[in-house]
Amino acid sequence: MAETNTKTLITVKTDKTLKKAAQDVAEEIGISLGTLINSFLKQFVRTKEINFSVSYKPTPYLMKAIAEAEKEYAEGKLPVAHSVEELEKELRS
Repeated sequence: MAETNTKTLITVKTDKTLKKAAQDVAEEIGISLGTLINSFLKQFVRTKEINFSVSYKPTPYLMKAIAEAEKEYAEGKLPVAHSVEELEKELRS
């Protein structure tokens, strides 16, 4: 007997605010929350992996440090090594 592809219901408890935010984001990109969850489950079954990613957003402190380093580099205040030997010598000094 051939198995039919029937739907089933999964009940998951989550924070009400999180659910609403997820629905809003899914709607922004044009899909339903159910479609999003089914897509995740299909990928999980296919790859047997869970991938979490976070977009990188530097802190104001890090942005300031980067700007200072770029300025010092542009002004020639940072040492430049043109070989491994020069780099090792600079690191030891």
